[in-house]
Amino acid sequence: MAAKMKTSMEVFSHLRVVEIGSSAATSYCARLFADFGADVQKVEPPGGDPLRGSAPLTASGQSAWFAFLNFNKSSVVIDAAEPDAIPQLTALIENCNILVDGRDIDPADCPSIDIAAIRQRCPRLTYLEASWFGGAGPYAGFAATDSTVRALAGLIKLAGAVEGPPLHAPDYQTGILAGLWGFIAAASSTIPEEKAVGRRRSWSLSIFESSLALSEYQMFEAYERGDVMRRIGINRFWPNFPIGIYETKKGWLGVTTITPAQWRGFCDMLDLAELRDDPALVLGADRLQHMERIERHFIPRLKTRTAHEWLAEGLKRKIPIVPAPDMSDLLQDAEKRERGAIVPVLLGQERGQTPGSMQRLTLTPPRRGGKVPAPGAQQSFADTGRRLTGTASVSSGCNDASGAPLQGIRVLDFSMGWAGPLCTRTLADLGADVIKIEAIQYPDWWRGVDRRAAYIEEQMYEKTARFCMANRNKRGITLDLTRQQGRTLAKRLAGEADIVVDNYSADVLPKLGLGYDVLRALNPRLVMMSMSAFGTNSVLRTCRAYGSTLEQGSGLPSVVGKTNGPPVMSHVAFGDAVGGLNGCAAVLVALIHARTTGLGQFIDLALIECMLPFAAPWIIVHSIDGSLPIRYGNRHPQFVPHGCFRSAGEDNWIVVAATDQDMWQRLARLIGRPDWAMDASLRSAEDRRDIEELIEREIESWTIAREADQAMSELQAARIAAGVARLPIDLLSDRHLSSRGYLQEIERAFIGRHPQPSMPIREGEGPYAIRSAAPTLGQHNTEILSGLLGLSDTEIADLAKEGIIGSVMLSERGGLTTTKTVPQG
Repeated sequence: MAAKMKTSMEVFSHLRVVEIGSSAATSYCARLFADFGADVQKVEPPGGDPLRGSAPLTASGQSAWFAFLNFNKSSVVIDAAEPDAIPQLTALIENCNILVDGRDIDPADCPSIDIAAIRQRCPRLTYLEASWFGGAGPYAGFAATDSTVRALAGLIKLAGAVEGPPLHAPDYQTGILAGLWGFIAAASSTIPEEKAVGRRRSWSLSIFESSLALSEYQMFEAYERGDVMRRIGINRFWPNFPIGIYETKKGWLGVTTITPAQWRGFCDMLDLAELRDDPALVLGADRLQHMERIERHFIPRLKTRTAHEWLAEGLKRKIPIVPAPDMSDLLQDAEKRERGAIVPVLLGQERGQTPGSMQRLTLTPPRRGGKVPAPGAQQSFADTGRRLTGTASVSSGCNDASGAPLQGIRVLDFSMGWAGPLCTRTLADLGADVIKIEAIQYPDWWRGVDRRAAYIEEQMYEKTARFCMANRNKRGITLDLTRQQGRTLAKRLAGEADIVVDNYSADVLPKLGLGYDVLRALNPRLVMMSMSAFGTNSVLRTCRAYGSTLEQGSGLPSVVGKTNGPPVMSHVAFGDAVGGLNGCAAVLVALIHARTTGLGQFIDLALIECMLPFAAPWIIVHSIDGSLPIRYGNRHPQFVPHGCFRSAGEDNWIVVAATDQDMWQRLARLIGRPDWAMDASLRSAEDRRDIEELIEREIESWTIAREADQAMSELQAARIAAGVARLPIDLLSDRHLSSRGYLQEIERAFIGRHPQPSMPIREGEGPYAIRSAAPTLGQHNTEILSGLLGLSDTEIADLAKEGIIGSVMLSERGGLTTTKTVPQG
């Protein structure tokens, strides 16, 4: 009986997914389907997927990276040289629901097949193809690696020592980001018919554009403020200070101070009244001008207690601080094991631990761990009752209507900042009707936290680019949820919604009487997601956190940088965008289940857990043999050379990598060392490791004589992986993004025409069009209260008079300013 019940709870047990080619992005996309019960058939050549050789390796030589990307899948070995290879692969694809294609990254000896003809015969087949840069544009034919793509995406240049070179994290990032985007595209295509407009779809996925989900915040800060961002040191990031990782008496501590209150609390915690009371240090931007002086005061104080002792003090004062763990700390964390953030994995005869699925659905949870298939091995899930037979008519219930995949879905968005709004923005981009709920007493803090009268009177809260970036395609309403009238209206909206999303602290909505237990009674089909930092039942559920806090607590910084150096952060707000994409993936899974069964559910998404996949390979290896991660700096465990090299001009850099012997030989000839190209003793990367420093000097002698873009052009012309280290502001005029229409111009009140980033997933040559600009405060009050809830003009006017709704932000004195009004619709 228990097995049968579990079978019915696997959301994707009715789906078959076929994965061809070799790419981390498509592998991770397909594994997310396997997490929720899909039959995933991974097609490999006789020698296995090339990713099976990716470092780091376990003691028996198994790839930990491959293991993380592929547990719970089955493997089908097809030899392209065999006469029945094409019919065999064609039959496999025609018997599936979703085809995930990574051949543009690496064909992995996949037999040549006619995808168009197959799709013609199987119109219900959803198709997703991934490429580094998309099918067209100046970068379309570029050779690439994870690091060269991140360099071009503005994710490297701002991290590291001031004098350089920029210090970037190891590989394994672009595949996770793009895999999430690919899953969002494919999953949105499988929603049953009832409200969503479903049809079998063909998606293209740009890995480069997927990575821009991390860059867009800084890109739009640069759009608004100009060319102000520079690399200012390890664990230092514009525009706030301190945001970094610091040594304590025992362990490392992640610190983030954004608001004046957090800075005062930090100073009080360390008994630094002279810093707390200095009027020149109130704002983070001001503190950036005095970094060395401030650190001289607080770094010695931090060393008087352990990281966990400081955590306890920070919790009392509501300061965003968190211990920065290493792999051992993560594996010993009982809460992560209990929640399924760390799960068992079997690699041949080796038993280890790995990050699990971060989509923490409570009614239909993901599988807790699994087995990595050997080449040609079929997984046997006895509890699914599923067989591998079937026909091309296998369907998940979608119709063939046209339109955006989430058209007809309604979302209530209680979120603020970046993580939650990115989740709901993506749902809106895919066609959902997203209603953003703010309050004039407490609007989205990405509008600005300045509550002084001048800020309000000038309506600066309507002029922030970051808010507009995160909230396009939504409708906006204001409701004071601290008062009964506001809560009653919110409940009425929830009664007709499909999805509710919030990223407050875990107990905020329940204390307001808007928790899942209340809303479920009104709407049993409702999917509700809490996007708290640590999870609703965590011992740290009251801990304040930003995107920086999530990276600090993820374990990733412990593998970035050089041996004996501090743990190194790679981004000012890494965890926000990652959490937003994971949240979007989670609600789509729950929505599919709700449309199939009529049962909604609660999603307990812990943003800190969403960062664990970026440390996955080292977690796996350490769990098996206890070995410590090797920190390579800008070097690479497999590729020699691999690094970030200075080019002509001030602070200009380019990432260059030789990923195989042929690329190495072409590189050697290009930089004027044909002797190296001919030297048999330098054929393998390990052979070259002995003279790696010499090779790097020769490369930099060549790159420093050229402008960065010229060096990239020459390297790419020789089919050598290279990418200029861009600043976020450079992306606003990037020629490849311009050629693809990535930035779309739209009009909005108060700021006029401004750019908006497109999704990296497309159904045609162009991006999904942006339908509307971000709402002004309370812009759609009348439209929603009258049109959806049937309130009269008199009732709406009374709500405005009482301050339940409104269109003007309250000043810090709690009064309404009346000098200007915001248009309402």
